Amino acid sequence: MSGKTNIKAWVEAVLAPLSAEGYEVWNVEYAKDGADKQLRVFVDKDGGIGIDGCEAVSRFLSEKLDEADPIGEAYSLVVSSPGMDRPLLKDAHYARYAGVPVEVSLYKGFEGRKKFPALLGEKTDEALKVTPIDAQTLAPVCEELTVPIELVSQVRLMVVF
Repeated sequence: MSGKTNIKAWVEAVLAPLSAEGYEVWNVEYAKDGADKQLRVFVDKDGGIGIDGCEAVSRFLSEKLDEADPIGEAYSLVVSSPGMDRPLLKDAHYARYAGVPVEVSLYKGFEGRKKFPALLGEKTDEALKVTPIDAQTLAPVCEELTVPIELVSQVRLMVVF
């Protein structure tokens, strides 16, 4: 199998049956890590995922990878949670977390902001709506912004204590 996209699609398809057990594939990355290659799989589960859940997914996926051998080169497999400050990557992620605090990073400044905390609004193919907030109080500091989607570098959940 060639290409990172094909590996990602293959892993997502192989893990799809685990959704019946409450697992969700958050993201799949196949990348060089120093001199080595790594297949990183980020999974979540209804109610949160722990070490046991990651281990179960790792065993299941390792068996499938050994059977099919889709990669054809040496690599290490890492299965983990996407974390509390997980990046939002899919439209479903944005819809699920609408209204919650996020950290928005832009490729270049927009309305005087490049990286800022905000309440997540609607995401479309053209724009992301967010309301900038104070990082401490979480209170809005201005009206909702409509940021062109091509300016959005990354959106992560904000860890709030």
